[in-house]
Amino acid sequence: MLTRLSIRNIVLIEALDLDFARGLGVLTGETGAGKSILLDAVGLILGDRAETALVRAGEAKASVTASFEFAELPAAIAQALDDADIDIEPGEPLLIRRQVKADGGSKAFVNDQPTSAGLLRELAPALVELHGQHDDRGLVNPRGHRMLLDRYAGIDLGGLEKRWRSWAKTEAQLSEARAAQEQAKLDEELLTAHLAELTTLAPIVGEEVQLASARSDMQKGEKLSGELEDLRHVWEGSDSPLASLRVAARKLDRIAPEHAMLADALASLDRAVIEAGEAEDKLEAAARALVHDPAALDAAETRLFELRAMARKHRCDVDELPELMIDMRGKLDAIESGDAELSALESAAKQARETYLKTAEKAHAARVKAAKSLDKAVAAELAPLKLDAARFLTSVAVLPEDKWGAYGMDSAEFLIATNPGADFAPLAKIASGGELSRFILALKVALAEKGGAATIIFDEIDRGVGGAVASAIGERLARLASAEGQLLAVTHSPQVAARGGMHYLIAKASSGTVTKTSVAALDQAGRQEEIARMLSGAEVTPEARAQADRLLEGV
Repeated sequence: MLTRLSIRNIVLIEALDLDFARGLGVLTGETGAGKSILLDAVGLILGDRAETALVRAGEAKASVTASFEFAELPAAIAQALDDADIDIEPGEPLLIRRQVKADGGSKAFVNDQPTSAGLLRELAPALVELHGQHDDRGLVNPRGHRMLLDRYAGIDLGGLEKRWRSWAKTEAQLSEARAAQEQAKLDEELLTAHLAELTTLAPIVGEEVQLASARSDMQKGEKLSGELEDLRHVWEGSDSPLASLRVAARKLDRIAPEHAMLADALASLDRAVIEAGEAEDKLEAAARALVHDPAALDAAETRLFELRAMARKHRCDVDELPELMIDMRGKLDAIESGDAELSALESAAKQARETYLKTAEKAHAARVKAAKSLDKAVAAELAPLKLDAARFLTSVAVLPEDKWGAYGMDSAEFLIATNPGADFAPLAKIASGGELSRFILALKVALAEKGGAATIIFDEIDRGVGGAVASAIGERLARLASAEGQLLAVTHSPQVAARGGMHYLIAKASSGTVTKTSVAALDQAGRQEEIARMLSGAEVTPEARAQADRLLEGV
């Protein structure tokens, strides 16, 4: 609930600090005293547009700070703060501050952490319900009617949402599988042709490297074949250098014992014979390695061309072609088995829909039953509020299937007819602001103890009524405050004011060219005097004070 409101330099308010408590608090004052300024300040906290006209004349900026305290932080607020990465400890107050500059622009803070006005608007529904003469939020907005009806009916949407998400997931899987199957069938002919080409080619991992190496060797052999043939002729025959070395070695071997130097010469010659023999062996090996068959070279080049052309066609490496074949076979197999998979997914989606539909139909039945109960409860409140000719109807309608969601299959809207025989129309269509406020009060009383915002504010709900109707309004406001926890009412009715647990007087005073608005909490004597003023007007008479005492004693 709202525990403290601090205002600085808002229009006629220079500095104001107000403390609030649970129960019904009433705000009174003469017309034009500045009650609307107070509500504008609250609107800034709730994320309303920051108008520069709100800044007090002559000041550079204005600010409003509100403190809210909760026995347990509402889930909606906790989630919004968590999404905004704003921490709040259990039991810690929620502080919201808004600054407005005279030259334009505004800043928002939650627990002293900078944030956006958008977050304030997100927090607002769980913080304050503000019902004014022509309010288009809260109960008037049909977007929230289904949620209010569900809360009144005690419907737990957790299971329904779970079944909705399950159905939505299976439908998404089915849609994706259908699209994939349709595309696969369009590609089936092309896949079959490509796979046939690859199967005929029969690529092998590593084959490109082996073919390229073999082709390179054969190309070198073709280039060196003449030189190798000439070398072979040099080394072969009885007159070859190697043969001559061997003859010389045999001759030297016979005379080497005759002298040491001849023995050394023989050793050198033997080494030359050995080295020459090794050279001959290596030449022969090289010739065998570089031997080329023109047909084999042509076959290797053709194979390489086919492999690389196929790789370019499929935009991959040659070594990736075998894996591509496996992938194509898998896609073709999937096409063949796709119909069976689609059938299974269709069955799962159908089952998920039926499960969701059963839960949604239960929610629908509960809403219809609760709507009748709510209509009856609101009708019981209308006559005492001088709305005895009016009728209230909670409309529950089944939506088209494409509009179903986690909330179920229904739309809900509160409708009214203010005159006998008139058609039902949305709440916002009521011409009279006073009637609208009283309808909202009747609805709030009927919905009491079903949850809602931490603080409810009614702005001049008693406009245009008096006597017994004003008394009935006051009694219901007090009852609603008791159920909801905290309710603030801006009022001109002494009967309503007398019901307040706390009473705040809004007054305006001028000194020269400076006008200021102030708000003060009244004690018992102050309350008596203010209610007496409301009863008698400018001059407070003894009779008015006596009547004020009777009103205060009667609550």
